[in-house]
Amino acid sequence: MRKLHAFIRGLILKVVDAFYPPFRKIFPLQTFRYAACGGANTLLDIFLFFCAFHFLFKEQPVHIPPITIGAHIAAFLVSFFFTFPVGFYLSRYVVFQQTEVAKRTQLGRYFAVVFICILLNYVFLKLFVDYWSWYPTPSKILTTLFVVTFSYLSQKHYTFRPPANPR
Repeated sequence: MRKLHAFIRGLILKVVDAFYPPFRKIFPLQTFRYAACGGANTLLDIFLFFCAFHFLFKEQPVHIPPITIGAHIAAFLVSFFFTFPVGFYLSRYVVFQQTEVAKRTQLGRYFAVVFICILLNYVFLKLFVDYWSWYPTPSKILTTLFVVTFSYLSQKHYTFRPPANPR
């Protein structure tokens, strides 16, 4: 299993880092890796959301007694189920490699930040789709822009903060 992990991590780093040179003067490597990995995970999230909303739930409310949830919220939950572990893996092993925080602690912090992101997703989707009657997929894209900004700053400065400089 360790060999597979090392292979996957190495492959991802090679692919992402191969695209870094033109951006070297604009972004530090870590920020570029976050943008690349987060962007890929975000595209996966939006793709899964779209597929779940249109094809799995057929744009119809989902009845789970005793509640009913909108298809856009159910689609969000489906996409989250897949993108949460992918996002943690990429953050831990590709983007924020220099850390003194234990993996278990990071996972707890990552979940806490992601939980806030879930709440933000829910609030924005409810606002955009249910109250302002916007289309669900563009609403998801706009929501993602807000949530990604919050997530990056939280993950960088809280979940995967770098080791303190000894004085």
